[in-house]
Amino acid sequence: MSKPKGFLENERKNAPTRSIDKRIKDWTEVYLPYRDDDIRAQGARCMNCGIPFCHDGCPLGNLIPDWNDFVYRDKWKAASERLHKTNNFPEWTGRLCPAPCEGSCVLAIDRQAVTIKSIELSIVERAFENGWITAEIPQSRTGKTIAIVGSGPAGLTAADQLNHAGHTVTIFEKSDRLGGLLRYGIPEFKMEKKFLSRRLEIMGKEGVRFKTEANVGVNIPAKQLEAEFDAVLLAGGAGHPRDLKVPGRELDGIHFAMEYLTQQNRLCEGDLLPTENLISAKDKHVVIIGGGDTGADCLGTVHRQGAKSVAQFELLSRPPENRPDDNPWPTWPNIFRVSAAHEEGGTRIFQVSTDRFSDSGNGRVGKLHATKVRLGTRNGQTKVDPIPNSEFDMDVDLVLLAMGFIGPDRHGVLSELGVKLTERGNVWRDDNWMTSVPSIFTAGDMQRGQSLIVWAIAEGRSAARGIDAFLMGSSELPAPV
Repeated sequence: MSKPKGFLENERKNAPTRSIDKRIKDWTEVYLPYRDDDIRAQGARCMNCGIPFCHDGCPLGNLIPDWNDFVYRDKWKAASERLHKTNNFPEWTGRLCPAPCEGSCVLAIDRQAVTIKSIELSIVERAFENGWITAEIPQSRTGKTIAIVGSGPAGLTAADQLNHAGHTVTIFEKSDRLGGLLRYGIPEFKMEKKFLSRRLEIMGKEGVRFKTEANVGVNIPAKQLEAEFDAVLLAGGAGHPRDLKVPGRELDGIHFAMEYLTQQNRLCEGDLLPTENLISAKDKHVVIIGGGDTGADCLGTVHRQGAKSVAQFELLSRPPENRPDDNPWPTWPNIFRVSAAHEEGGTRIFQVSTDRFSDSGNGRVGKLHATKVRLGTRNGQTKVDPIPNSEFDMDVDLVLLAMGFIGPDRHGVLSELGVKLTERGNVWRDDNWMTSVPSIFTAGDMQRGQSLIVWAIAEGRSAARGIDAFLMGSSELPAPV
């Protein structure tokens, strides 16, 4: 146990942040490193529970009490080794994961949870600073070849696992740079892309092969991969966005969130984009439709571009400050959360449904018409009922649709290979992560639907074990699910 009374002696202390007035003027990450004494004190809060429910809350099954104890005892290298036993890329989850482990922390029954996510990030960054994370080239090769479609967290995790097992892995990425949504969906202020490129460089040295601008099913036949490789993993994500089908949707100035975020990420990468096609919030009245993480990413981006005003719409009710009785520990707490982007400004409007958009007179959106709603349940189904006389209008110059994703693109690679889909439109798989087509496997959002980075990494590890067993007859690769 780290320190028997550590959780009594130390209160939770969140990671320090850069001041709002400074951070909204650049794209540098919001959070700062802890002081050494502070992060060790946070590690001391871990109680080393008889049954550590944080293990169950984490899809990766991270050995959280172990590395909390190592941090408290100033054994950082041992903490890094224990962390990497279950997580290939803790520098990404430490920045981007919503930390379901903290929702299951036993300490969270009656007080604030251990800062598990922040400790994780502190460990891996300390490991990089000290040169403990280096390329580990496999000593031998099996002669088996694997193609992975998609370079998001699921595909990269599977590639890392399979490469270390001695297989020859090639990743095919449709974009001009690697990383999937990690590269073009996540804003720089949440994760600077140098932390993505740093790990990709190591993987390249270890023997993983990368092919960019390789859109399988479009400019590379999917059947070609099936014929040339011993196994193929489909990890292309669930990038088909949910649209808002209301009158006026066709007006200029209404964009999907990923279209907007991708442009800004390209600008941060140094790309020169045509001025006439740029989507900018500068000096505009902006409405973001969608209250999730993607909406918050848009919100932070809007602030940094200099919007005149910004409102974020959410169909659901405002969550409570504390757990309601029907949401007990250790389930994920459905409570009101304030992200760094929300701290920076803007208005959050709950229980609102957008009815239509009006033309400003030149083919561009100029006004949004909405109604306040009340959610209820009838016959076991959620119903959205308008509140009488609650209609309202807003002047708007830019609308960003951040309402989530409804599954993978069914055209191209999926239709060409003829894989079976589930009722929800995701790729079907068996217990070994193989699709309905022999030697074709799947992992991540493409088969699960829109989800968390930690689930993508977990499924990448599990799919890697399934592929390894398929190729070699059995597998010793560790996997959580």
